[in-house]
Amino acid sequence: MSVNWNDQTPIYRQLKQRVLGMMLDGLLKPGDALPSVRQVAAEYQLNPITVLKAYQELVDEELVEKRRGVGMYMTESALDKLLANERQRFIEEEWPAMLERIRRLGLDVGQLPGLMTTGGGK
Repeated sequence: MSVNWNDQTPIYRQLKQRVLGMMLDGLLKPGDALPSVRQVAAEYQLNPITVLKAYQELVDEELVEKRRGVGMYMTESALDKLLANERQRFIEEEWPAMLERIRRLGLDVGQLPGLMTTGGGK
C-alpha cells in the first residue's frame, strides 16, 4: 500500500493519527489488537522505531496497552477518552476558526442547516 506522508508533520505523528482515525471509525474496537510493529513497518516501508514511537504515544495516552509477548491492544476506555479529547480539541481549536469563517462570509449560523439541505442557494 502506497502512502503519501506530508513533510510538515513527523511520520510517527501521522501514523498515530491514522491509528486514531481507525479507532474513531470503528475499524479498531476496544480489545482489538493493533497491527504488529513489523507488519506496519513493512506495509508502509517505515523504520520499526518510527512505528514503535507512534504506538508508544498511544500507550502513554492510555489508548493502547502493551501485553507482554502478545502485542498492543486498544484499551476498553480508549474510545471514550479519544472522543472526549477530540471533542475538546474541536471546540477549542476548530470551531472558533469555523465561526470566524462563517462571520467573514456573512452567513448566519442559524441559517446554516437550511442552506446545507438546499445546496446554499445554488
